[in-house]
Amino acid sequence: MDLIRIGDKVVSRHKIDHFINEILQLRSSGMSQAEVAARLGVDRTFVSRLESLGEVRRGKSVAVVGFPIANRQEIQLLLEEEGVDFALLMSEEERWEFVRQKSGIELFNAIMELIAKAHSFDQIVVIGSDKRIKIIRAALDKEVVGLEIGESPIKEDKYVEPAEVRAIIRAVKAGV
Repeated sequence: MDLIRIGDKVVSRHKIDHFINEILQLRSSGMSQAEVAARLGVDRTFVSRLESLGEVRRGKSVAVVGFPIANRQEIQLLLEEEGVDFALLMSEEERWEFVRQKSGIELFNAIMELIAKAHSFDQIVVIGSDKRIKIIRAALDKEVVGLEIGESPIKEDKYVEPAEVRAIIRAVKAGV
């Protein structure tokens, strides 16, 4: 039965299910708890408690950031197979397009949002130049595993060895 009587209220189970599905879809698309709460007119703590109720896995959450990667799609698929929680991979062309399509303040805000998002993960893996790895370590002020693909500045896409990435992800998830 879709309608449930609770005291003098009638509650629609369908409406509740739809609302929960919308929250989870927005969260899984990358919106923060606060953004989802504001968009749907609920408290952020409601979104947090809902996630806690349904949480299946707790442990190291892993994010991977990498550029400029020649075999970006291959590495993206590998990260999905390994259950990486978040991946931001770009070719050199995509990296410049990301920069060009934003004004100064928009670019600054986008970078700040990415830094804030990165802070929500237990472990960050960075694939990039020696300098970029150091900068990201300093900006995040947390443990960052680096996979150096060249000295800075790298101006062309670099091939990243899938087996090496897989080994790093598995080691990070195992807590090694």
